[in-house]
Amino acid sequence: MEEKIVLDAMAMDRAMTRIAHEIIERNSEARELCLIGIHRKGVPLANQIAESIRKFSDIEVSVGELDITDHRDDLHTFDATEVSGETNINFDIHDKIVVLVDDVIFTGRTVRAAMDALIAMGRPSCIQLAVLIDRGHRELPIRGDYVGKNIPTSRSERISVRLTEFDSKKEVAIIKLY
Repeated sequence: MEEKIVLDAMAMDRAMTRIAHEIIERNSEARELCLIGIHRKGVPLANQIAESIRKFSDIEVSVGELDITDHRDDLHTFDATEVSGETNINFDIHDKIVVLVDDVIFTGRTVRAAMDALIAMGRPSCIQLAVLIDRGHRELPIRGDYVGKNIPTSRSERISVRLTEFDSKKEVAIIKLY
């Protein structure tokens, strides 16, 4: 395997701050905004964005955690314990603007599962998507509203988002699989 670091910690923080500013700009009149991180790595990213939104605006933002395991269409292809977590949304999402947050968008299937899980809990007025990395290769017509960085990849490459909460370092790498 060959690995190349494409974002260091500072670049990741800049991208997340930019996403926060874009969310503020698009939703400046919103008082019913919430961020929901998709387990696993979307959760700390949602918390980081929420902290920036609070710092740079007077928008109050709630943050939740979403486990999409029961809504996935690919459970047979991997060990669900690797990505499953607990859904922790202690606020009503009905009529709220919900920004789903994830680390990487690839085929779009994770986001579809997240939307299914959200809609099973209530009816948001709007669902938006914030992702740190868009690597292309969509299988569903889903795109990020807020994207930290577009990194075109081949199918023989993988994106690894490393966060201090899980990996004791913060960076994004492209890994070439042979």
